[in-house]
Parts: sequence; structure tokens; C-alpha cells
Amino acid sequence: MSGPRPKMCATCGRSIAASEVYYRFSLVLQGEQDVLGPTPGASSGDELASLLKQLEASSESAQEMEEQVHWERSGVVCSACRSVVVRTLSAPPEVAGPH
Repeated sequence: MSGPRPKMCATCGRSIAASEVYYRFSLVLQGEQDVLGPTPGASSGDELASLLKQLEASSESAQEMEEQVHWERSGVVCSACRSVVVRTLSAPPEVAGPH
């Protein structure tokens, strides 16, 4: 019978020994928009046709477009990287403005 499978830190790539503490994470980013305003003088059919033309003309792949509205990752981080991840995701509201 073998022991637990070795784990790799998703942040630094270091191998985490079975005897070390590690932290499991799951992150989901989902695109949302609160207000969708109609284009003045355009019907919903016109808006849909315009959106389809934009998508067809885009150089992005279907996967790239999908990742803009839904992106998921999960894994583990080591003790050293945990503080970096927590600090990054816990920025005070006044600092976390538009980029």
C-alpha cells in the first residue's frame, strides 16, 4: 500500500511533503453585468445580429471567449504561498478599484 500522492504548490511549484500542512483552494470567476442597456433605435433582433457579427469577427477562440465569462481553478498551495494568496484576495475595498 502506498502513501498519499505528492502534491505541488499551484503558486510556486514546490513539492509539498506528505507531512507538511497545505491549503486546498477552489476559485471560480464568473462574468456578470448588472445593466444591459438597449441601443437607441435598435430592436433586440438587431442587437443579437450585431453581437453575432462581433463574435464571428473576433480573433479569440471559443475557449478564450468562454474563459472571459467563466473560469475555474482548484488545487493546493504551500504554507508560504498561502499568505500571498490571502493577501492578494483580501485587499481593502479602497485599494481594490478598477485596473
